[in-house]
Amino acid sequence: MPVLTRPNTEASPVLALESARAAADKKATDPVILEVGNVLAISDYFVIASAPNDRQVRAICEEVEERVKMLSGESPRYIEGLSDARWVLMDYGDWIVHVFLQEAREFYDLERLWGDVPRVPFDDALVD
Repeated sequence: MPVLTRPNTEASPVLALESARAAADKKATDPVILEVGNVLAISDYFVIASAPNDRQVRAICEEVEERVKMLSGESPRYIEGLSDARWVLMDYGDWIVHVFLQEAREFYDLERLWGDVPRVPFDDALVD
C-alpha cells in the first residue's frame, strides 16, 4: 500500500499569512494562525477566523480563495461547509482555513483545543 505524503512547500507560511490577511480584509473577527505541523501530520498551519453572519462567512471564503489563487495559482483541494456557512473548511494541504459563524467558533473553540501549539504572529493592523 502506498504511503501518502504531503508536499512540503516553502510558500505555505506566506500563503497561510495571506489567507489570514484576506480574511481580515473582509472584516473577519479575530483571525489567527496556529502552527500545527509539529503535532498534526496532515497540515502545517490552521488559519481560523469568524464572522457574525453566513453572508460574511461566504465573502471571507471567496476573498481567501481569490487571494491565494492570484498569488500562487493554487485552489483548495476541497471546501466543506459552504452550503450552510456555519463552519467552512478550506483545505490547501499545507494549511487549512477555518471560517466560522461566531457562535460556532465559540462552541468548537479550536484555539483552546490547539492551545499548546505556537501562534504565528499576525498583525491585522498591517492590512490595508
